[in-house]
Amino acid sequence: MSGPIATTCPAQPADPSGPVDAPATPAAPTAPAGPVGPEGTGPAEAGLLLLVVAEGERDARADGVDASVVLRAAGACGLGAGVLDAAEAAGHLRLDGGRIRLLDPGLARAVRAAAPPARRRAAHRLLADAHAGGPSALPVLFHRASAAVAPAPGLGDALAAAAASPDGRPTHAERSAAWARAAGLAVDQELRAVRLIDAADQARLAGLPHSARELLARAGCERPAGAVRGAAQLVSGLLALQDGPVADAREVLLLAAESLDPADPPRALAARLAAVEASWAAGDAAACAEALDQGPGQPGSDPLLAAYRAGMSAVMHGRPDTGRPSLREVVAGAGTAAGVHDGPETLLRAGNAALVLGDLAAAARADSRALAVARATGPYVLVAQALERLAYGELRAGRHARARAHAEDGLRTAAGAGQDNLAAHHHAILALVASVEGSPETVAEHATAAERVAAAHGLAQAATLSQWARARADLARGRLAEAAARLGPLVGAGPRRGHFAIRMLAAPCFVEAAVRTGQTEAARSAVAAFAHWSEQGADPQAPAQLARCRALLSGPEDCEALFAAALARHDEVAGDFERGRTQLLYGAWLRRRRRPGEARGRLRDALVSFERGGALGWAAQARAELRATGDAGPGEPAGPLTLLTPQQLRIARCVAEGATNREVALRLSVSPRTVDHHLRNVFAALGVRSRVELSRLVDRAEKTTAHP
Repeated sequence: MSGPIATTCPAQPADPSGPVDAPATPAAPTAPAGPVGPEGTGPAEAGLLLLVVAEGERDARADGVDASVVLRAAGACGLGAGVLDAAEAAGHLRLDGGRIRLLDPGLARAVRAAAPPARRRAAHRLLADAHAGGPSALPVLFHRASAAVAPAPGLGDALAAAAASPDGRPTHAERSAAWARAAGLAVDQELRAVRLIDAADQARLAGLPHSARELLARAGCERPAGAVRGAAQLVSGLLALQDGPVADAREVLLLAAESLDPADPPRALAARLAAVEASWAAGDAAACAEALDQGPGQPGSDPLLAAYRAGMSAVMHGRPDTGRPSLREVVAGAGTAAGVHDGPETLLRAGNAALVLGDLAAAARADSRALAVARATGPYVLVAQALERLAYGELRAGRHARARAHAEDGLRTAAGAGQDNLAAHHHAILALVASVEGSPETVAEHATAAERVAAAHGLAQAATLSQWARARADLARGRLAEAAARLGPLVGAGPRRGHFAIRMLAAPCFVEAAVRTGQTEAARSAVAAFAHWSEQGADPQAPAQLARCRALLSGPEDCEALFAAALARHDEVAGDFERGRTQLLYGAWLRRRRRPGEARGRLRDALVSFERGGALGWAAQARAELRATGDAGPGEPAGPLTLLTPQQLRIARCVAEGATNREVALRLSVSPRTVDHHLRNVFAALGVRSRVELSRLVDRAEKTTAHP
C-alpha cells in the first residue's frame, strides 16, 4: 500500500540562504510499500498525521502546529480538504484557532514508527516547500536538513547560522531542534559536538531538561577539551542547578568558568553567576562571595552587571554600606535606557538587588517585568524563577494572597519544566502562606514536599523557609514550645543555623516563642542580632518587629511604650499581618494587666487586621483573647460549652487540641496549677471524666456552631 505523501512530492525548494551542498534527491520519490500510519488509519489520514508530526519536530514546546502550513503541504501531494475533518472525527487531532493539536501524546511516536524513513523525508520536503517565502529561513532549512542524507556540511552550516541568528522569531525549542539537525549533517566531530552542546543549552532554556541531557550525552562531553568542554560543563551545571545537588552544580560551573575564561569570557561570567546562584541556594555566603570575586574583569562589559557583582560582593563580605550604592545603581538602571528592552536575566538581577536593599516595591516592578518578558520571548526556563522571586517579594511585603497565586503558578510551571529545585522553593513559600492562612494540614503538605527535595539537593533556603512555616503554624495554634524548638537552631549560631538571608526574618517568631516559654536569654541574644540586622534597612517591617520583641522582653514600666512605638512604626509600612501580631500581643498583655477595656480595642484591631489579610488561624487567637476579656462576638460557644467561663472555655479548647497542662499554661500565660484548677471545674461543669471525652464534646459543639 503506497501512501499519499509519496505520490506527488514536489521538487526541492530553493534555499533562501544561498546554495548548499545537499545531496541531490529525486523530485518525486517513491516510498516503499508498507503501512504509513498507526493501525486503523487510512492512507490519506496517515499522510496528514505524518505531516503534523514532522512539523511538530521543529518545536517540542509549541502548542500544536500551524494548520495553514500543514494544509499547504497536504494539498501539494493531493490530500483533499476532507482529510482534516476525517482525522478530527476519528479523535486523532483537533483544529482550534488555526492550530492543529494531536489529542494523544503517544500518537506522534506511533506515526514515526509506522512511516518508513523515505516517507518521513518526503514529508519534510513538502513542509519545506510550504514554508518557502515565509518570514524566517529557519523552518525551510530545518525541513530540508531533515530530508537530507548526511553528510551535508553546507546545508548544516546554513541551518546552524539560522539557529544562531539574533532574529527573535524562533523559540528556544526551535533553535534546539535546528542545532541538533545541523549537528547530524556535520563531518567534523568537534563541530558536531559544539552544535549538540548548543542544542542542549537551547533545550534547557526551553524547559526541556531530559532532551538537554540526551543531547549532551550524544555530544560526548568528556572528550572535547578547552572551551568545548567548558561549554558542555556550563550546560551540565545549569541543568544540575535546576534539578540536582546545588553544591555539585556549583563545582561544575566553576570548572566550566576556568575552561571558558581564555576563549569565551561572556560564557565564563555566566558560569560564575550561576555558581553564585547555586551557592545562595545552598546557604553558603562565603562561596557566593568567592564566585562573585573570581574571574578577570572585561573591558567594555555591561556596567550594570559590573555594579551588581561589586554590590553583591560587598554584601556577602559583610560590608552592606559599601555595597548599597552599586546595588541602587542596578535597580535604577534596569529598564531605563530609551529603546532598549532588558532581558529577563537583567531584570531578575535588579529584583535581587532591590530585595537586598529592602525596596520591595522596586523588586516587584523588576520581577513583574522579568516575568512578562520571559513569557513573551523566553527563555521559558526563567518563568518559574521570575514567579518565585515575585512570590517571595509579595511574602516579604505581607501580601500573602498574591504570594500564593504566584507560587501556585510557579509550582505548575517548574514541574512542567523539570525544575525540581525551584518547585521546592515554591512549596516552601506556599507552606509559609498557609501558616498565615491557618491550615496546618496545608503547611505540613507543602513543607514536606519542600524538605524532601531540599534534603537530597542541599537547598538550605527552601529548608529554612519550610521550617519557619512549620514554626509559624505552631505559633498560630499556641504550640509555643514546638515553635521555639524549630526556630532556635535556625536563628542561632552553629552548623545547624538557617539560611543567611532568612534567619533574621524568622527571628521575631523565635523571640515570641522563646519569651513565652521562659527562654529569656536565648530571646535576648536573638534580639541583639536582629537589632544589628534591622539597622541595615534590608526589611521595612524590621523596626516595628524589633520594638515588639523588646516589648516582650521588657518590664511593665517600658512594655507599653515599646508596643506603642511598634504600632507607630507599623503605620509607616504596609502589612496587615505583622501589625495584627503586634496588636494581638499588646492586647493580651493589657488583658493580663487587668485592663480589659483597653485590651478589647487592641484585640478588635488585631482581629480586623487578621481577617483583612486572610490570617484565619491568627484571627482565631484574637477571638479567643477577646472572649477572655468578656467580649461576646460571632463564633460564641454552643450547647454545654455555654456553661463555661471564658477562661475555662479557652482551656477546654486547648486541651481538646491535644495540649498538655503545661502547654496550655504557656499558651495562656498562666501557671500549670491554674490550668489544673480550671480543668477540674470544666470536667465537673460538663460531666466528662477524661480528656478524650472533653475533646469529643468540644468537637461536636464547635461543629454545631460552625454549621447550625
